Amino acid sequence: MAELATLWIVRHGESTANVAATHAEASGAELIDLTHRDADVPLSATGEDQARATGRWLAELPDAKRPDVAVVSPYLRAVQTSRLALAGTDIPVHRDERLRDRELGILDGLTGHGVRRRHPDEADRRERLGKFYYRPPGGESWTDVALRLRTLLGDLRRDHEGSRVLLFGHDALVFLLRYLVEGLTEDELMALTRQEVIANCSITEWSADEGRLALTAFNRVEHLRQQGARPTREDEIHAEPV
Repeated sequence: MAELATLWIVRHGESTANVAATHAEASGAELIDLTHRDADVPLSATGEDQARATGRWLAELPDAKRPDVAVVSPYLRAVQTSRLALAGTDIPVHRDERLRDRELGILDGLTGHGVRRRHPDEADRRERLGKFYYRPPGGESWTDVALRLRTLLGDLRRDHEGSRVLLFGHDALVFLLRYLVEGLTEDELMALTRQEVIANCSITEWSADEGRLALTAFNRVEHLRQQGARPTREDEIHAEPV
């Protein structure tokens, strides 16, 4: 099977909605104070710093290890991250809607507390089905996102065989790429989501090893500290009961 030489995924920098969601959850609010639709949420000032720091990390890579192509979620926070990180480079950039964040349907904009208060039947249904298979009305399950990522990986392997590919996306995509690339089980994936929060502008990397991609870095933020940016590990707007 065709394989990539290197695959990276960078979660977008801290967004204004990340900050709002963290404050809403901490205060016990039912609604997250959002002023944009999910696709239009911009980076915070901290997120912009993180993206520029990621760009300085990329600039320090040897020519033989730099990305050949970048593929970006069309959501604004990911687009802004890629623009700042790739500024001054000649790396080709493509947007792909398959890298968008998971859609939450009727739960969009709600905290976990808000879901339990406003949609108790959905909270019960999620608990019964489990995080992996639960699909909120009008939204996507984790398996739905995995399906679109599976097709993207197939296209990348076919169109960029032997190349180094850099993705800019969202936290759930980092987990699901591990699921797909490494062949994790549902239980292994869900255990990973309980153990880790994907940091803003973190780097996860797989490199070719005997014809297969092998994990070489996961949720790494050392480059941010080295470049003088503050790491943050704020959750995406999951709006799911826990």
